[in-house]
Amino acid sequence: MQTIGLVGGMSWESSAAYYEALNRGVEERLGGLHSAATVMASVDFATVTELQEAEDWDGVAVILRSAAQSVERAGADFLMLCTTTFHRVAEQVQDAVSIPLLHLGDVVAEACKAEGVENVALLGTKFAMSRTFFTDRIASHGLGVLVPDAAHHDELNRIIYDELVHGKVVDDSRRAVVGMISELWDAGAGGVILGCSELELLIRQADSEIPVFPCTTLHVAAALDRALG
Repeated sequence: MQTIGLVGGMSWESSAAYYEALNRGVEERLGGLHSAATVMASVDFATVTELQEAEDWDGVAVILRSAAQSVERAGADFLMLCTTTFHRVAEQVQDAVSIPLLHLGDVVAEACKAEGVENVALLGTKFAMSRTFFTDRIASHGLGVLVPDAAHHDELNRIIYDELVHGKVVDDSRRAVVGMISELWDAGAGGVILGCSELELLIRQADSEIPVFPCTTLHVAAALDRALG
């Protein structure tokens, strides 16, 4: 079993979901008392969020590069960023370590292609939806990528940061997001990416008429494939 390196804390709810899913996945695949071999460096979400809001991406990169290097020194065989938004500096993080980074965008794009989806919608933070660093990575695999109308961005951001990162799951918010998915379906999306770990607390396949691609679940499955060979 390879050792999985995790850079987390963005948010800790997301990191906890990654840790639990990795260990449950190893137990399911290997049985007995097996659990995942992991190393995690967890950063302060408030600090990196303040830097993000100030557009200080060099500052974000310094923190995440240092975290990734500590994970590598601790013996990780490959690296995961337990976040979507902060994949904005994924290339800078990769350049700081000698172990491979399992990029979330690549994992999700391959999952969409495997389901025969040609056009996919991305739900995530306002930053991830309004910038192109993540959608471009997905599009580089030959997929069309849609995002909700800009009028929905603040509401989705509020649901993520005011509710889900604190573990609050609100039915009215679920209905609002399902409505966004329906609009995207009408606009031509053949599937929807839950591009924020916390959204998996809110939306399930049963809530959507089109295929749902949960980023954390897919990222974890790809990591387990690599770690267990």
